[in-house]
Amino acid sequence: MPEYSLFQRIRKPVSIAPLVIFRVLFGLMMFAGIVRFWLHGWITDLYVKPRFYFSYWGFEWVHPLGNTGMHLLFLLAAVSTIAIAIGFLYRISIVTFFLTFTYIELIDATNYLNHYYFISLLGFLMIWLPANRCFSIDVKLWPHLKRDMVPLWVVGILRLQIAVVYFFAGLAKLTPDWLLHATPMKIWLPAKSHLPLIGSLMYTSWVAYLFSWFGAIYDLFIAFFLINRRTRPIAYLFVIGFHLATALFFPGIGMFPYVMIICSFIFFSSSFQQKILNIVSGGKSTSDDNVYQLSVRANTMFMLAMGIYFFIQFVVPLRFLAYPGQLFWYEEGYRFSWRVMLMEKSGNTFFYVKEPSTGKTYEVNNNEFLTPLQDKMMSTQPDLILRYAHYLSSVYKQRGIKDPAVYAECFVALNGQRSRPFINPTIDLSRQPLSWHHYTWIIPHAKNEK
Repeated sequence: MPEYSLFQRIRKPVSIAPLVIFRVLFGLMMFAGIVRFWLHGWITDLYVKPRFYFSYWGFEWVHPLGNTGMHLLFLLAAVSTIAIAIGFLYRISIVTFFLTFTYIELIDATNYLNHYYFISLLGFLMIWLPANRCFSIDVKLWPHLKRDMVPLWVVGILRLQIAVVYFFAGLAKLTPDWLLHATPMKIWLPAKSHLPLIGSLMYTSWVAYLFSWFGAIYDLFIAFFLINRRTRPIAYLFVIGFHLATALFFPGIGMFPYVMIICSFIFFSSSFQQKILNIVSGGKSTSDDNVYQLSVRANTMFMLAMGIYFFIQFVVPLRFLAYPGQLFWYEEGYRFSWRVMLMEKSGNTFFYVKEPSTGKTYEVNNNEFLTPLQDKMMSTQPDLILRYAHYLSSVYKQRGIKDPAVYAECFVALNGQRSRPFINPTIDLSRQPLSWHHYTWIIPHAKNEK
């Protein structure tokens, strides 16, 4: 039976080397990212200076810890990454990293980036994987932990997670704007006209279409080429070239290109990575009999849990289908769906607080409450606008305004189109609930929208 064959295949013992190398590279990469964050002063700028933070729905209890607390939190995360890389108290270290990193990212939604979410997911998965059973301090301290082989599914879980990111990023590009109009590439590429040799090409339409179509094809199919043994070496060269080009043309994307280059290395065969590990570790031999195994009950429960996990991973990026209206306009179901650099959206939002009993109206100075980055991100994302309106209501209530009503005038430009009204200015936003329901107070982007 096909099901039996697949089940047998994913249980086939393979070298633990891909998991070990992934652990080392992941730990070192995360350490470099945290150091980079610290040296740029972003801890203070993003988690200390702001007066107000845009928490995620359901995570309002997550708060910044003050200047000393945030720096200590980042320090703890950095220490845990080193411990992960060397495999010291691995389980404690990876749990610590997952909790500290995820806590930091839940503080303010205006700091959301796809690769931060991706890193949290990888950290969560690695909690359950035996990545410290070889080439680690843990094995030096407790030799009985050593294992040379793991079932294929142990490595396959990480490969599948990476494949999900690529595939859904490709699906997200199958839109008229991206494929038929080459936007936002037509908007972004002219800014790179200063580049030597190729700068003059940045104004041509065919280059924008080339970037758009190649990006969609790459994301949709690269995981399949990486899985295939024959196409893997060439595919990985494409991974390196594609992501380095992305880093060159769009430096604002941060570490995402390097994260994907390093993570995609796990697709190389176990035998190839075992050779690398032997060279690094001094050519120590391995035993095919020394296999990491779970009990039948534990294995069944784990596979069931992973099935639920990946079902969620497939459903979450598609949840936008449950909402009416244009996704890029409403952004309902936009986050956590691997939509990387798909639109150019800018806005200006003006808030007014009205006291119903007196009729007095107060114009809000956003600079009093928000950083420039927060103001920029808030002005195009409806859920952030709503959360800010609720915050303004509480602030002005403390200032003596009785039952303050909060209204907004917002104008947004999407993918090079003319700026147009975004918020119904007659709706008291402070009375609109924070929920997952459709935003009826957003002015539709197209006339045929309801």
